[in-house]
Amino acid sequence: MLAARLHGPGHLTIEHVAEARSPGPGEARLAVRTVGICGSDLHTFRHARIGETVVSEPLIPGHEFSAIVADVGPGAVDGNGHPLAAGTRVAVDPAQPCGKCEICLRGDPNLCTAIHFCGLSPDHGCLVERMVVPSATCFPVPPEIDDASAALLEPLGIALHAVDLSHLRPGNTVLIIGAGPIGLLVLQAAKRAGAGEVFVMEKLPWRLGMAGNLGAIPLAATGSEGVAMLLKQTGGCGVDLVFEAAWAGEAIQDAVDAAKPGARLLLAGIPGDDTFSAKHSTARRKGLTLLFVRRMKHTYPRAIELVRSGAIQTTPLVSHRFPLAEAPGAFALNAAYSEGVVKVLIDVAGNQASREK
Repeated sequence: MLAARLHGPGHLTIEHVAEARSPGPGEARLAVRTVGICGSDLHTFRHARIGETVVSEPLIPGHEFSAIVADVGPGAVDGNGHPLAAGTRVAVDPAQPCGKCEICLRGDPNLCTAIHFCGLSPDHGCLVERMVVPSATCFPVPPEIDDASAALLEPLGIALHAVDLSHLRPGNTVLIIGAGPIGLLVLQAAKRAGAGEVFVMEKLPWRLGMAGNLGAIPLAATGSEGVAMLLKQTGGCGVDLVFEAAWAGEAIQDAVDAAKPGARLLLAGIPGDDTFSAKHSTARRKGLTLLFVRRMKHTYPRAIELVRSGAIQTTPLVSHRFPLAEAPGAFALNAAYSEGVVKVLIDVAGNQASREK
């Protein structure tokens, strides 16, 4: 079977790999359908590392995906606790926490220190034709949700988790820094949760335009200039909540500067240099609460219903689609943030995909 394998920074190839093994007890073998490229995938693609996690051996990347169950092992149940059968279309949670440690048992499986995660070295990901996963990571999707939207349930889950952490109250004012897929999904989730004015700061004009189409107040500047625009529009007050969904860096200071005293900052971006920095006196005097968004937890059922009902839109985010054979070019295009790029998908099943939507 075919798979994409990362051998070093920017060195992604399409290769034949061994067929996926038969599923054991509580496992499912999947035929992968559609895979989304995530910002964290791009970190790994660019540098063969993300944070302290280094790719030391060839790695199959990818963690946002939809699939069809090919076959199951004894006792296989889905993420809802129901028997899982061959032929079921599923969205897959890439996280595989141990389920036994103190952190898991207190209800924070996303923080499990023994977690396995698809596409995070040394665990292979989903850019492969077939793979075996714990059946409990599989969530059946209704026919109203196509393969592309099913793959986007994973980033939507992160957006929902971020809004959960924010304790957003109806009428709260919001700033989102970064209008990539996570930022655009946070925007929709925040509005569904009752946010008041939602501002978006983004340097790429086509992404900023999309944020405006989804109901945000776009700020046509970034950095200190963007913060100044935000403060002018809020009468100098700032906002109640800031979601940082860029690549961190200077965006952290922008978040601090744009926040009201007593505000909450939700930090979802992953900095390329693995550092976190902001002016301490500003954050301290404002009494800010900083929360780091670590993946998600318990969000798939809600994400499925929000997409099924049309309450949150995922398909407008898809800008490019490639077949698996063209995955190296897809990653290169996404990593360059070429004009028009928002969300890049790779169709593992078949070669019917075109380069653009």
